[in-house]
Amino acid sequence: MQSNAQQLPSIGICTSYKNDSLLAKAGYVYIEEGVSRILSPSLSQDQFNALLPTLHKTHCKVQSCNNFIPGSIKIVGPEVNEARVLGYVDTVMQRARQAGVQLIVLGSSGARRLPEGVDYASAKKEFIVLCRKMAEVAAKYDRIIAMESLNRTETNFVNTLSEATEIARAVNHPNFRLTADIYHMLKENEPASVIEKAKGYLVHCHIAEKEKRAAPGVAKEDFRPYFTALRKIGFDGRIMVECRWNDLAAQCRPALEYLRGQLEESYGVKEKKPARKKGDQLAINQ
Repeated sequence: MQSNAQQLPSIGICTSYKNDSLLAKAGYVYIEEGVSRILSPSLSQDQFNALLPTLHKTHCKVQSCNNFIPGSIKIVGPEVNEARVLGYVDTVMQRARQAGVQLIVLGSSGARRLPEGVDYASAKKEFIVLCRKMAEVAAKYDRIIAMESLNRTETNFVNTLSEATEIARAVNHPNFRLTADIYHMLKENEPASVIEKAKGYLVHCHIAEKEKRAAPGVAKEDFRPYFTALRKIGFDGRIMVECRWNDLAAQCRPALEYLRGQLEESYGVKEKKPARKKGDQLAINQ
């Protein structure tokens, strides 16, 4: 029987920090931003510095980012420029530490699209070596890179969590871990049991419904097998909604309630509501 000592995963949303007030009122605790919007070297130092006070004051903490590496910087195939990749990663990780962003999701479909005719096995070996070097840069700043698998409509390299787990094992670095994107798993018909095989590497999750990448609850997708697998490996990290919203303001609270209900059922734990301090309109536990 599930012990009540296990903590429920926190639920957040992949969106702009500018939606902070709306999402905090709806009950969210975290926002996952995009590297390109807040950490990228394409932002001048002055622009980045100007963002920092706002990022530090958000009610929904910005502790993870996605859209790590732009398509113009290749990380697989013959066009890889290692010095350019590692220099880019260094800037992002340095800024992530300053901004309080703990984890960077490595999806980056364009950056990791393998050119036609390139040997997959050789590219995979080279990618593992590069990922280990990227992890060493992340370690210098005490940050985590969490790779996610992307379904085959988005890229042609590492389409399953199973293969991503093989890569994480081969990289063999504590600062290189995994994101399970349940939407991509559903698209690839990947069973929930694959999550159990990622134990020890899985630190982060993304989620959306399979059909139309809709917000949780729109088509009543049953995520409970995946949540049960997360419980079995002791996952208590963050699950970030990464979907296509028809109306964020109208849908965000129902999506949270839908996910929370399935999580509570799967984990056998009722979420404790954060206590509100007197005079504090948004007393939200980090």
